[in-house]
Amino acid sequence: MSTVLETEEHKALRAAVAALGKRFGRAYTTDLFRDGEHPRELWEEAGKLGYLGVNLPEQYGGGGGGMAELSIVLEELGAAGSPLLMMVVSPAICGTVIARFGTDEQKQAWLPGLSDGSLSMSFGITEPDAGSNSHRITTTARRDGGDWVLTGRKVFISGVDISDATLIVGRTEDARSGNLKPCLFIVPRDTPGFTRTPIDMELQAAEKQFELVLDDVRLPAGALVGEEADTGLLQLFAGLNPERIMGAAFSIGMGRYAVEKAVDYARTRTVWKGAPIGSHQAIAHPLAQAHIELELARLMMQKAARLYDDGDDIGAGEAANMAKYAAAEACVRAVDQAVHTLGGNGLTREYGLASLITAARVSRIAPVSREMILNYVSHQTLGLPKSY
Repeated sequence: MSTVLETEEHKALRAAVAALGKRFGRAYTTDLFRDGEHPRELWEEAGKLGYLGVNLPEQYGGGGGGMAELSIVLEELGAAGSPLLMMVVSPAICGTVIARFGTDEQKQAWLPGLSDGSLSMSFGITEPDAGSNSHRITTTARRDGGDWVLTGRKVFISGVDISDATLIVGRTEDARSGNLKPCLFIVPRDTPGFTRTPIDMELQAAEKQFELVLDDVRLPAGALVGEEADTGLLQLFAGLNPERIMGAAFSIGMGRYAVEKAVDYARTRTVWKGAPIGSHQAIAHPLAQAHIELELARLMMQKAARLYDDGDDIGAGEAANMAKYAAAEACVRAVDQAVHTLGGNGLTREYGLASLITAARVSRIAPVSREMILNYVSHQTLGLPKSY
């Protein structure tokens, strides 16, 4: 198994998506971010060209590929300065879960729209008192006749206002043991009792963050993903591994964009003796190091995508967490060095790098913190005892 060299198809996909991203560019997205608008034109174009659903089954309008292909799409859009954050959620998490575990009716209802971008879906897992500890989720679902009734709260849920539904992670009671077990429900945006409140964020982004309240939200039996509630844990991890892979792609794309801008500047900017600042090792070496770290993170992302697409969920879990960690760290350092290379110009709107400082920092926190990834690796890979 080789994850080093891309196929000709992957190279062609990368080139085509890069061309689309450059057609829109950083100015397009920053203007929208400033106005708090979703990059709908780019989203619709990417959907029409088949990029949003490249990982979904062909029989439902998708490309029949996997995370390897979808991560290329997000990385190249990010490298062009026009990333689509909702790709992490809608086709990667929600589309994957429904494709793998959904009923025939759910697949027919959602996958064609998720594939072409005419439908989108958010993902609701984080809770105020649970944070990164998914075992403390308190959103519960109980049976009431033929319906389900959901009660609970979620926070920091992206793009709920522009999504047609939210895939909510709740818990049901196991009739045999009495223990609560995970389950996933499709909750349409305008369902009675399902309310959203925007969270006032300092970070400028097209996708707003929301607190959700589920106040005795009544759903039909068909809202439960799959035929039975027993597969909820498998469904959850089937979605979280793509989330981490796509988080890595997002970070790598952002880091590549920053390094490219810094390199272009360092080639032409002159201060001392007429030589460009890029000829000085104090400038050149840190940029070279940033490039190397991004390339290494991409290799781990490619490994994670390959393992996931091959059906190795356990191996993909380890690699996806490592890829997300490596990409986030590389992105933060790349953006910091790019801004530093430009000096004062790195903080101006003209060059479009300063806003990446906060965005890159977020990559260390979401969708899973670096500390939780280190916990995972220390426990699952190294076999060290838990501290909690």
